[in-house]
Amino acid sequence: MRETRRSQETAGDSGSALPQCRPGCAHAHTTGASGSGTPHRSDGRPPHTPRGARQTDPAGDPGTTPPVPGSPAPLISVAAVAATVASLLAVFALITWQVVADGPLLGPDERISEALAGRGPVALTELFTDLGNMQVALPVLVCAIVFALVRGDRREPLYAALAMAAVPALVVPLKLWTDRQGPLTEATGYYPSGHTATSAVAYGAAAMLLVPYLKRSWTMPAAAVLLTAATSIGLVLRGYHWPLDVVASWCLSGVLLVALWVLSRRSRRRSSSRTPTG
Repeated sequence: MRETRRSQETAGDSGSALPQCRPGCAHAHTTGASGSGTPHRSDGRPPHTPRGARQTDPAGDPGTTPPVPGSPAPLISVAAVAATVASLLAVFALITWQVVADGPLLGPDERISEALAGRGPVALTELFTDLGNMQVALPVLVCAIVFALVRGDRREPLYAALAMAAVPALVVPLKLWTDRQGPLTEATGYYPSGHTATSAVAYGAAAMLLVPYLKRSWTMPAAAVLLTAATSIGLVLRGYHWPLDVVASWCLSGVLLVALWVLSRRSRRRSSSRTPTG
């Protein structure tokens, strides 16, 4: 009986008395409760909560746990864009200098043209050259501009129209200045190729406008490259332009398309930053 009563009293005492510190146990919580004012974490470690894991900034204000979401890092750096533009302009300047000064590059250029002119099916090569006509390329760009305007874009269609307007503004003065004779004619004013520049800028700008609305975004740039390449091949095979005329137009059009791409990216960033995220 005594043993039974004594065991009950012992059980009651253990439930009501304060816990005693045993030798060898960690005293982290006891120290924090007595001195630091942080009873849960007195050993300097942050608690396992998002608020407690925050770090303070240099000014002493609470920071944020994850990085603040913002615009993604650009896939192509500014240095890469500048290097691309500089390379295109350097090649264009070299070809233009050779044409004006009747340099040594014109010899191989003329021999290549003589070897290629007149080759291939006439109907097919003529169809290729027609891809660079304003009557064919410009309506494609206009349709892309109208589509983008209907979808709510304003700046990018304007940039595309300005890029297209820059083609004759740049090509016509260059034709008058260089005054290069054509491959199969006595007429002059064939440098650079206006048909090549028209196809490259029109189809390239149309691709940039339509890419954001396509699931397979690579299809439109690929189509633009194929159409421009077909136009260039047709012009050389039909003897309408020297190969260097076409290459120079590639460089000139590339500069315009890079500028259009940069302006379009900036426009998208501004529109996305103004869109409320909450």
